[in-house]
Amino acid sequence: MSKSPMGIYRGLKMFFGIFMVLVYLGMAVLMAMNYFDFINTPLWNAVRWLFAAVLAAYGIYRGYREVTGDHTYGMRRYDEQDETK
Repeated sequence: MSKSPMGIYRGLKMFFGIFMVLVYLGMAVLMAMNYFDFINTPLWNAVRWLFAAVLAAYGIYRGYREVTGDHTYGMRRYDEQDETK
């Protein structure tokens, strides 16, 4: 039972997408917890929380796109070729 190269490629894209969602959400949690020991001034706290919010929002957005199958990662041409076969 051999898989087509495009089936393997889609599986790798899905794995990479899920991995990146976890990276973005994990970084958001680490920034919110001040894991990297940023200087504890009001400006750096605001920057840290801003980055945590942006990373969390992008991670949720990218996860939504992964679930709905709306991701292309610049490879739309290859996806369209696979659907026509």
